Amino acid sequence: MSRTLIVATDGQAVMRSHDDGKNWYRINIQQDLEYDDRVRCLLVDPANPEAIFAGAEKGLFYSEDRGVHWKRIDCALNGFAVWKLAVSESDPRVMYAGTGAPSLSALFRSIDGGQTWEKTSLEMPEFCAGVNRPRMLAVVVDPHDPKDVWAGVEEGGLYRSRDGGDNWDRIDTTWSEFGGNSDLHDIMILPQDDGSKVHLALTVIALYRSTDDGKTWVRTPAKEAWGLRYSRVMLRKPDSATQIAVGIGDGTPGTTAAILTSDDAGLTWTHATLDKPSNSCMWAFGSNPADPEFLLAASKFGYLYRSTDGGRNWVKEWREFNEITDLAWVEGVPEDLGLPHVTN
Repeated sequence: MSRTLIVATDGQAVMRSHDDGKNWYRINIQQDLEYDDRVRCLLVDPANPEAIFAGAEKGLFYSEDRGVHWKRIDCALNGFAVWKLAVSESDPRVMYAGTGAPSLSALFRSIDGGQTWEKTSLEMPEFCAGVNRPRMLAVVVDPHDPKDVWAGVEEGGLYRSRDGGDNWDRIDTTWSEFGGNSDLHDIMILPQDDGSKVHLALTVIALYRSTDDGKTWVRTPAKEAWGLRYSRVMLRKPDSATQIAVGIGDGTPGTTAAILTSDDAGLTWTHATLDKPSNSCMWAFGSNPADPEFLLAASKFGYLYRSTDGGRNWVKEWREFNEITDLAWVEGVPEDLGLPHVTN
């Protein structure tokens, strides 16, 4: 299978490879997305497997040709730093975008596949205690209900809306009994074969797991369970509701990291094998249903790894990047490669 690999960076917009990682290219100049922009997140468009959304420092951008050319989506997100994008599996027209530092931290929604957006009622104060200006790092939509959306804020708590964002309940209000905090990094919803659902919420220092629709939670502390204190990001293997991974480190940016995998929806964990140690916290994952066994992972300071066995073993790529923020891959190669900006 031919693939285009996409790496979002803090300072070189998006980098891409069309030959399985042998050569890498920057985007060309004279595009709506600046070639040295800060891109915070990526999302493959479920309506077009060749297209990708990118949330950047000042708005939302879209590529129809596997990351070669980028156009701004002129919408309510203009001027906002877009930190997270999520789409409904049951209704791909419904999308959500979380914003944050240096702009206001708020949640936006779209009901037309990302072309127009409106701000929901979930909005954070300008400043918070932990990271100065908050940002919505975690947004997820229930796979069976496009109006059941969860948002996690760094730093500001875990929230849930059952009506598409009009009204919100705060979920983490009882977590203080665990010694927990309000610094949310990721959220996951896993529908099980028996009709139940597992909800996972990852904070900076722990994983919270619920099997009763978020009413009660069991806490797994990162340091005690996994050996490293800073838990950052989660990944669901695309063809599974039980096989997941978590990326952790010893701090931010940190100096070392690990990937843990679970085959039972977060009950038990095994250390994955990295052929070369990471240089900083594990920061991002990338996957695609076109090949559930092919996964990408990246450290904050530019190490890129791939797995061809669903996340159990990881091999470091030769190319190293500046600060990595997110990862994605799509099938195929663009007809117009747009290759003048060679990086190797």
